[in-house]
Amino acid sequence: QVQVMESGGGSAQAGGSLRLSCTTSRYITYMAWFRQAPGKGREEVAGADHMGRTGYAASVKGRFTISKDNAKYSLYLEMNSLKPEDSAVYYCAAAARNLGGVSLRQEDYAYWGQGIQVTVSS
Repeated sequence: QVQVMESGGGSAQAGGSLRLSCTTSRYITYMAWFRQAPGKGREEVAGADHMGRTGYAASVKGRFTISKDNAKYSLYLEMNSLKPEDSAVYYCAAAARNLGGVSLRQEDYAYWGQGIQVTVSS
């Protein structure tokens, strides 16, 4: 079993920035961020692999940056130009197997954090 723990988040004004961090209990090759807003389903945000390759949802591309520190078992999400619609609970996810590439599919991830709240006010 792999433990996944998110930190960071909180509140920001529209146009502001926040940074999320995620740490796992052991080395993971493929990781991603997802989010769920009130009354909506969980959706993809961004993914990364051990080679520095990344992928983004269209809604955040150009505003969010995902990065992975293999040595620290950590994943980060730098969120800039925040919008009220970015408000959600953000989840860090870790894959249990070799995905063959960056994935933004929820079913590819076996381990999930508890989630952390991000609130953006207008």
